Amino acid sequence: MFGLLRKALPALVCILTLATSTAPSLAADYPNRPVKWLIGFAAGGPVDIVARIMSQWLSDHFGQQFVVENRTGSGGNIAAAAAISSPPDGYTLLFVAPNNAISTSLYKKLPYDFLRDSVPVASIMQLTNMLVVSNAMPVRTVQEFIDYCKANPGKISYASSGNGTSVHMSAELFKAMTKCDMLHVPYRGSAVAFPDIISNKVQLIFDNLPSALEQAKGGTVRALGVTSPQRWPTVPDVPAIAETVPGFESVGFYGISAPKGTPPEIVATLNKAIGEALKDPKLVARLAEVGGLPKPMTPAEFGKLVADETEKWRKVVEFAGVSVD
Repeated sequence: MFGLLRKALPALVCILTLATSTAPSLAADYPNRPVKWLIGFAAGGPVDIVARIMSQWLSDHFGQQFVVENRTGSGGNIAAAAAISSPPDGYTLLFVAPNNAISTSLYKKLPYDFLRDSVPVASIMQLTNMLVVSNAMPVRTVQEFIDYCKANPGKISYASSGNGTSVHMSAELFKAMTKCDMLHVPYRGSAVAFPDIISNKVQLIFDNLPSALEQAKGGTVRALGVTSPQRWPTVPDVPAIAETVPGFESVGFYGISAPKGTPPEIVATLNKAIGEALKDPKLVARLAEVGGLPKPMTPAEFGKLVADETEKWRKVVEFAGVSVD
């Protein structure tokens, strides 16, 4: 038996050597084919804009295409489920946003556990939301809006870019803190909601800054406040809602995750590239154009942020008593 073992030993050593060297070698030439980046929201919306800015930079940097694929529906959960169920080889990524933290408690029957089944890769930036109202609304300040809501209970509707998005939950947080009675009308992305806001079919939205600001600058809607705890640097003339409603805060985070089991070397490669991107003045300027503030983090730091946000929004969901199941 020992003789057979001695004869087999060189082959075993060879197998072990190949096994231990495969992951690093795969990571060393990563990516060697196009990478699919799943986005849970419609083309043309704020998340899509940021993803395409970053995917172009990554494509140029790696010499391989990072292809944005929009998988809309269920507050971004369709994209998340598709990403999480993909092979953990670094060739399917997910654009992470507040909806991924919110959905954990808002949806009771998700087929996955986001914190357990995904791997944090990198943080890209932070972004505030902005409360904008129809020009037909007779209000020009947050306080006037609150007073109008209370004088017209149940007669005001707010749009969102989908159940479980930061746009939805910013409004629910506002409702909980101000006791305003408003009806939720979800859409498949904020871009398709604005025609109804402009025509006053629905009266308002707490939209991500890029699209809300574009509409406000165009004069089609009226900006009342931002959801960050202080005024946002790129729109300093717009008050923070917290100036009227102390403690109100809803700041979005954007980043990347991958399926659980993705090799750490690939995660590190992507994180390093994102860090380099966020030092590129041209890319930073483009993010600033859509109101974003770069926020590089290690994978561990980004993972903690997502976990902390998950706990924060769990409390808001429970306090507001909302569910979409």
